[in-house]
Amino acid sequence: MSSIKTGWGEDPTPRYDALARPFRPLFDEIRAGAIERELERILPGTEVRRLAEAGLTALRVPEEYGGGGASLPELFGVLAELGEADSNLVQSIRAHLGFVEVVLNSPRKAWREKWLRRIADGALIGPGRGETGEVRQGALDTRLSQRDGKWYLDGTKFYSTGLYYADWADVGTTGDDGKSYAVLVSARSEGVDIKDDWNGFGQRLTSSGTTVYKNVVVDADEIRLDEEKFPYSQAFFQLVHLATLTGIGRAASSETAAAVRGRARSFSNGNAARVKHDPQILEIVGRIRSAAYTSGAIVQLTARALERVWQAARTGDAAAVEDARAIADLEIAQSQSIVIDLILKASSEIFDALGASSTLASNGLDRFWRNARTLATHNPRVFKDRIAGDFAVNGVPAPGQWKIGVVQG
Repeated sequence: MSSIKTGWGEDPTPRYDALARPFRPLFDEIRAGAIERELERILPGTEVRRLAEAGLTALRVPEEYGGGGASLPELFGVLAELGEADSNLVQSIRAHLGFVEVVLNSPRKAWREKWLRRIADGALIGPGRGETGEVRQGALDTRLSQRDGKWYLDGTKFYSTGLYYADWADVGTTGDDGKSYAVLVSARSEGVDIKDDWNGFGQRLTSSGTTVYKNVVVDADEIRLDEEKFPYSQAFFQLVHLATLTGIGRAASSETAAAVRGRARSFSNGNAARVKHDPQILEIVGRIRSAAYTSGAIVQLTARALERVWQAARTGDAAAVEDARAIADLEIAQSQSIVIDLILKASSEIFDALGASSTLASNGLDRFWRNARTLATHNPRVFKDRIAGDFAVNGVPAPGQWKIGVVQG
């Protein structure tokens, strides 16, 4: 059913419904098992693989290589629908989706075409970027070194989100020459140890824990300078979170509405014999739905800003790319706090619309707030309003890719 008929607004493009429709039966199956997976901590490896087999992880791959040829607004529309089914699934493929953009923007034709075909065939790529501890800001302790004519990878990563379900790891590392590189290694290579040790209170099923690389052999053809990024990467990765939050809001809305609709007990100091007719309860349900609607509209508008960067990048005009990049990063900064606030509030208001029994763990309603709160800590929103304000007052453009770590000296 199109977004208009479900009340979520106009589709991103005229062809969007036809593009998204084949995935919806799978989304329904994923949604049906979401609470059980959450309660029993069943990792969704099978579900992630089915997304790849269905072609969702190759949506952005051009059609001539076997992909969906989707625009960025179309991709983010589908991600919001998947997030409504289970937000863990969107988070689990976030790094893969970013790698697809790296490939699409790569100037190396042979490498680009090789990986586009692999992705179209269902290959999944997970991350190897984040490091914890006293790592210097902008640097990586993971090492790429050459011994006896072979390249080796050694180090420890955290936030390995989705790698447990992936075929390949895209790992950021420092070479013996002090330069930053990215390397691709099979996630099943000897010396790769992926640990299921993520213990955050939200996004529990995303395998976002530790990966250890010890003497892992690296193919020289899969070594690239880490500066080979795509220009809208910062906004892209943040917008994946906002699309996921939109999905959380939609799921919270539908589950709350269903619970209110089926509730027989009512309070004597309420406004109706049946809760579903109580105007104050309906107001709460309406606010939750409105939060999801507004978030989705913001995501689509921001996705169009990313599409402008992508289109500018295809022209090769560096100045146009930078201008479009700065505006896209400004738009995501302006969006982030609003979407996060909307969904955090909505996922808390669920319990105002229902009785104390709604807090029973078996209902799984707490997962919406926990997952939203966890997503909200990424790419910290605390700085985003300042960035927007600095542009408004002083004309300062949004900064480029941020780094985290210890500042030396």
